Order: sequence, then structure tokens, then C-alpha cells
Amino acid sequence: MLKMVETFSGIGAQAKALSNIKQNYGLNFEILKTADWDINAIIAYDLIHNKQKKTVYDFMSKGELLKFLKSYTLSTDGKTPATQEAIERLDINVLRKLCKAIDNSKNLVSVTDIHGKDLPNDMNILTYSFPCQDLSIARAWHGSSGGIDKNANNRSSMLWQIERILKEREKESLELPRFLLMENVRNIQSKEHKDNFAKWRKSLEKLGYVNYVYKLNAKDFGIPQNRVRVYMISFLVDKDEKLEQRIGHYIKTHDLENLDYVKTLNIRNKNLKDLLCVDYSNPVYRHEADVNQIHNTKSRRYICKNNALLFDGNNYINLVPTITTKQDRHPNSGVIKYNHHMKGKCDFRYLTPRECFMLMGFDEQDFQILLDNNFKSNKTKMFFSDSKLIKMAGNSIVVPVLEEIFKQINFINDNIYPKNK
Repeated sequence: MLKMVETFSGIGAQAKALSNIKQNYGLNFEILKTADWDINAIIAYDLIHNKQKKTVYDFMSKGELLKFLKSYTLSTDGKTPATQEAIERLDINVLRKLCKAIDNSKNLVSVTDIHGKDLPNDMNILTYSFPCQDLSIARAWHGSSGGIDKNANNRSSMLWQIERILKEREKESLELPRFLLMENVRNIQSKEHKDNFAKWRKSLEKLGYVNYVYKLNAKDFGIPQNRVRVYMISFLVDKDEKLEQRIGHYIKTHDLENLDYVKTLNIRNKNLKDLLCVDYSNPVYRHEADVNQIHNTKSRRYICKNNALLFDGNNYINLVPTITTKQDRHPNSGVIKYNHHMKGKCDFRYLTPRECFMLMGFDEQDFQILLDNNFKSNKTKMFFSDSKLIKMAGNSIVVPVLEEIFKQINFINDNIYPKNK
């Protein structure tokens, strides 16, 4: 049984992958703890995975809610810590949803505040999909090259908080998790960052882990999105050479980078027609398309001309480029021909938030839960805006890729590790 602590949890792609495996293959699992400081993702995670039932927080005063939150480092944008004044300005509806979500998801919030002893002793897998912003190619264009350098003091260097937590557990003679799973952008292996990535792997080796790195594309795992990400599974072997050899043999013969092997897994391929919401007789799809129709300006016409055309009104044309945290940009994840003429708009639209969620491997009902439970964050604005929803999708992980990785981890846990470990 996999017992997971999900750090940098976002909207819970790992939890979704395990849930799918349970439904389809009977895998038992438990999410022991999560950790994320972004209030938008915290609330979305709870709605998707826990359905936010009524709790004591629904009846607390604003003062009581703020007292509960005071010990946490939270962020309103996922980039920087929010001040106490900023938290106090939040509407009581947001505070109630936030407190419930932290409690329901057993959320430890900011990884910077977690200590080794805070993690459950019965966990056997720790996941960490740390921020990629300072590793991205776009970041380098803007003159930032800190990446995952331990002393960079940026978002991506939060990776080293995981080392700190693991070392604290080791120092206190607490058991380390049997498995670690990392996910991040492929630029982590680039010339600029490869030395720091090697230092990270070496640090884990000193703790007793052996590391296996996969570079996997979503399009090879049933999702029509060209999204390459680096995944690293670390196995705790503690100098057990025979165990290390058995794990190495399994990975070699079940190599997820080997497309001939992947084809034997009978992964169900989803086509663009399954994921693009172009049936505009559906009033919900029509409204969402209208909202995402592109403005007829010079810069937006450039976007329409120079990004992938995904659907021309009759045919599905291209694989979707990587889903990013923003669609109104160049480059983006592609455009769709949209002939519903509106004044001041082009005959194209962007992907809708619903489509972005489904292109990340979430079910349509996962997205619909967020819409059905959306609420006012002040007198005029709804909490889950389109921009927030797209950002959360772009920051997530493609679920079917995780499913295949977790299947491997579960097999190794059940069949290769000694039963008494």
C-alpha cells in the first residue's frame, strides 16, 4: 500500500493518478499529508479530492479563522508569501474555505515551515514537484540563471528544503520514505543546470537512495499534448547491493522512455476530439468559448498567425503544445478557429480552462466541481477566475504519466522490497 506525502501538491495530480489506479486496478493508497502554500490551489485541491463538506469552520468568526491561519506561511499568488495584512483583507468566505481545505487535506502548507518530525512515520513515498519558474528557458531570457542553485534564494531552490527535511529525519533517527518522486521541466538537465541537478542526486545518494531519471512526453501516455517533463524516482536501498540490482533490473526491463515498451501497456489514447469543447450547441461550452475569443488587435493577430491551429472548424489539426499558466501570450498552447463573430474579436479563440484541465488528464467533472462550488471572493469577483484556473492547470502534472510511474513504484514496493522492510 502506498502511503504518500504530497509536497508542492497544487491541484493534486498525484492524488488523482492514485485514485484512477485504485478505480481501475484496485490499488490501495492513502494521502497522509499534503503541502502547498497557494490559497487558490489549496481550496481547489480540497474541492476536487475532498468535496468540502460542512465543518466547524463554517461557523467561526473572522477573528477565529485568522487565529487558525496565523501560524501558516500562505501565498495569494503562489510566488511570494502573503503579509498578515493581506490575509486579514481576505473575505470571510475565502477564509472559511481556506481553513476547511487545510484541515481536510491535512495540509502542512509551506514546505519552508515543515520539519522532519512533522511527516508521518508510516509514509513510504514523498513527492515533490517544486516550482519550475527559475529553471525555465523563458527565465534565462530575462537574465536569471540561479535555477536550483542551493544559494539562489528563489522559488526553484525550494528543492533544497526537501533535503533539509530528509536530513532532519535522518538526524533524529526517523525512517526515511522508501520512495521519492520528483517532477520538473526538462531544462533541469540543460547545460546551465546539470551540475546543480547532479549535486541534488548526489545528496540523495548520501542519504541512501539510488536515482532513476525519466524524460517523458505526455503524448506517449494517451494525452494529445506535447509536454516533456523530467521525472526522477529515488529508491531507498541503504547500500543493499542486491536490492539495488533487483530494482535496476526492473527499471531496465520496464523503461518508460522506451516507446516500444510503453506501447505494450495498453494505455487508452485520448484524441483532441475527446478533449476540445467545440460542440457549441452546449450553452456552457459556447459561453466559455465566447469568453476566450481573442481580441482583434495587432499583437493578438500575431498570436493567431504564429501559434498552432488545433481545430479549423472541421478538422483537428495539431498536437497541443505544452499547456502553460497563461494562454493570452506568445507562444501559447494553440488556437481554435471560432467563427462566432463578435465585435472587436478575431475568428479564433484560446483554449478554455475546462479544456486545459482535461488536457492535463483530469476528468471534466473535476473541473466542473470547481465551477459548481465557485464563490464570491469580494462583492464583485468570483474566487476561481479563468486566469487562476488556467494557471493551476499549467502548473500541474499530466495525470496518465504519473499513473504509469506509480504502477511501477507499487510493483517494486510489493514485489522487490523485502516484506519486513
